Amino acid sequence: MIRVLVVDHQPIVSYGIRMLFENSKDIKIVNTANSATQLLDYLKKSNTDIVLMTMDLPDINGITVLRTIKKEFNDVSVIIFSTHPEDIYAISAIKAGASGYLSKTVTTATIKRAILKVFKGGIYVSKELAESLTFEKNNLGTMNLYKKLSTREVEVLKLISSGKRNIDIADQLNINEKTVSTYKLRLMKKLNVSNLVELIDHGRQKKLPLKNAT
Repeated sequence: MIRVLVVDHQPIVSYGIRMLFENSKDIKIVNTANSATQLLDYLKKSNTDIVLMTMDLPDINGITVLRTIKKEFNDVSVIIFSTHPEDIYAISAIKAGASGYLSKTVTTATIKRAILKVFKGGIYVSKELAESLTFEKNNLGTMNLYKKLSTREVEVLKLISSGKRNIDIADQLNINEKTVSTYKLRLMKKLNVSNLVELIDHGRQKKLPLKNAT
């Protein structure tokens, strides 16, 4: 039986997933948590195989939580279950230690397939993203999505897009405000935008452009 912990700040999401697998013979939802603090406390006390986790936790940035899990609970696999665009955030999450990335629009069968694949040691991303990465690597000869932005740059982009101020971003990522400003300038250059509004638009809605990578 695969033991899964569901972590989401919206109780209805956690409840729904628990109900979906209530009668499963090979997957058991052992518990739910609505914050990073609850998640880490649970991992200290109970055996878990896979964490199915949103990126949007109320107390700690999702990427930071990922790093903590991989450092302190290396035998636990993490699948990100998110509303954020896969083409922007999946690669960063996997670089930070996630074993999979699922959109919240996927079917129950897809969630189960991802859990089974990750439990067996695999990495799960959608077929579309896998094909895009393969094409990018084998045919374009340019920097692919894995190398487009650093994990820290994606963290900063996500926080900027959620409306966080420089001081809030600095506090959450444990860096100084000057460094946050440097990341903003670097992001605008890499994404070929000229102002903060366009940068936020990229983070919220658009696919990252594949040209002008630096």
